[in-house]
Amino acid sequence: MTTQRSHPAEHAPRPRVQPRIRHRLRKPPPGSPPGTLVQPEGLAAPMQVRVLCYGAESLHEQPCDDLVEALEWIGTSEMTWIEVRGLDDVDSLRRMTDRLGLHGLILEDIVHLHQRPKADPYDDHLFIATQALQQGETVETQQISMIVGNGYLISFRNALDEHIEPVLNRLRAGQEHIRRNGADYLAYALLDTVIDSFFPVLESYGETLEDLESEVLGLNEEDGMQRIHALKRELLMLRRAVWPQRELVNSLLHPETPFITRNTRVYLRDCYDHALQLIDMIEVYRELSGGLLETHLAATSARANEVMKVLTVIATIFLPLSWIAGIYGMNFDPDVSPLNMPELRWFFGYPFAWLLMLGTAAALLIFFHRKGWIGRKSFSRREDAHGQNE
Repeated sequence: MTTQRSHPAEHAPRPRVQPRIRHRLRKPPPGSPPGTLVQPEGLAAPMQVRVLCYGAESLHEQPCDDLVEALEWIGTSEMTWIEVRGLDDVDSLRRMTDRLGLHGLILEDIVHLHQRPKADPYDDHLFIATQALQQGETVETQQISMIVGNGYLISFRNALDEHIEPVLNRLRAGQEHIRRNGADYLAYALLDTVIDSFFPVLESYGETLEDLESEVLGLNEEDGMQRIHALKRELLMLRRAVWPQRELVNSLLHPETPFITRNTRVYLRDCYDHALQLIDMIEVYRELSGGLLETHLAATSARANEVMKVLTVIATIFLPLSWIAGIYGMNFDPDVSPLNMPELRWFFGYPFAWLLMLGTAAALLIFFHRKGWIGRKSFSRREDAHGQNE
């Protein structure tokens, strides 16, 4: 049995520039009692509720004015999906909690969008929280929460659209598997879309790494270090987002996890494989970025060594010239003694001094070239040739 997969890369534009990861958190003050809710102004989007009642042969979709009103649809069909976008109406969320008999900590986990991906089983429902990526000028992490019960699923998101719409489109198109299966399969479809959304983001990082590989030797020190360190930092953030996803899916694969059928666990294994692939890609990219940093540092050091070598050669050449000029700059009077610089009274004394200095410089340049310290011939190549001759 196979399913028609809807990859997020088909729905979301692929960033062409290096993305930046941004986290948007809301947390209660330290020491707050359990269940304390914090709603920073401007962070929570206005609440919009949509109900989808469907079965193998039917689908009914309509918006609702209130979350409590949407709860009335539970049990009216084979499967009910209440899709909530925006979390600013805390009163409606509280009434939903009372109506369904949910634990107070579930409401806190829904409203505070910093939860580590997890699955918390309760007596008559299963709570799932996952972190998805939202692409734009920056790549933001956004939380999707789900309450899975008998014949219903309630999903919560603040502003994400690109991970919900593919699943909605499959329902509207009458896709057989999602229509014929229950809430656990719908939860799998949402988790699968969330995990697959990491692939196009990582592909963009792969392209960035390829560009850096071709440019790293020509980057200046400050720009290269800044770009590579930013890439390593963002890959670390992606790793922190992906690793808990693997643990989440693995917990859903346990036979003792309620509300997850054996048939759905088969598909969750495929989802688990995707999470492992993401982890492998991130680890490879982190190693590549570390290698790029070492290469950049080596190239910067090599350029500094080349400069130092040129300066050393110049200083070495001028050292004997300074010595010669220092000798002939001494003020010994040749009239006092014939041993006091007789070249000063020689007709060719001045040209001789120039020829001596130029000859010394030329001899040093020839010596350095034969050693392979300057010119095209590298020291390592000369050593290889010497070893072959032996």
